[in-house]
Amino acid sequence: MEVIGVGFGRTGTASLKKALEILGFGPTYHTREIFRDPRRLADWDAAVSGAEMDWDKVFDGYRSTVDWPAAAFWRELIEKYPEARVILTVREPRAWHRSCMRTIFMVYRRDLPSRIAVSLMRIPLMMANRQLRNFNPVFDGVFRRHFGSGPIDDEDYAAEVFDRHVREVKQTVPADRLLVYRVEEGWPPLCKFLGVGVTFEPFPHDNDQRAFDKTVKGFVAQGLGRLATEPFRAAGRLLRGRSASAKQTSSETP
Repeated sequence: MEVIGVGFGRTGTASLKKALEILGFGPTYHTREIFRDPRRLADWDAAVSGAEMDWDKVFDGYRSTVDWPAAAFWRELIEKYPEARVILTVREPRAWHRSCMRTIFMVYRRDLPSRIAVSLMRIPLMMANRQLRNFNPVFDGVFRRHFGSGPIDDEDYAAEVFDRHVREVKQTVPADRLLVYRVEEGWPPLCKFLGVGVTFEPFPHDNDQRAFDKTVKGFVAQGLGRLATEPFRAAGRLLRGRSASAKQTSSETP
């Protein structure tokens, strides 16, 4: 592990992931890796449950990590990988919280339309991949490592948690090992910190909102497709079962 991103999600972590990979510090672990391989969710289920983690196994094949869920375990990771450089992505806390409430914190919204929408999305998401059925509980455990039992939907409280996280990282990580970074700063501070030359490739300003929407819509569409075809698959299984039973009965008849 060469680079550890300790910034909260929705602080430009998707852009940072791509930037690190362009600069040769990839593959980079990000929340999206769980959607690509839902079996990885089991790692974080164990982590939030307090299990002793084999971080080398969790991050096998990766050279860096950004975003949640790993950022919730930043203290453990910077201790496990003392030579890794640490990047804290930041943005204005209240704008950050509003962005989260439109996406990853939507499950904490209390208005009725949002609660209905979240409930309706769960069914096709589970149909798309049943290994994701625990996604919300696991990530609630991830978020609670920062927020405790406080109201995640409360902007004042969330902004306070954000600021406290920034302070704690700055107080814990030696200054020569830490980059406090806004992705709009682009390549110069990032390349200087990582000790590489500035690339002429455009900085990857990834749209987190669009990427989030695309990922969710993809799983919902996949799940709805499975829901629509499930009766036909069930009928096929039933017919195959009956056919196999009939063949077995026929072979047993003298």
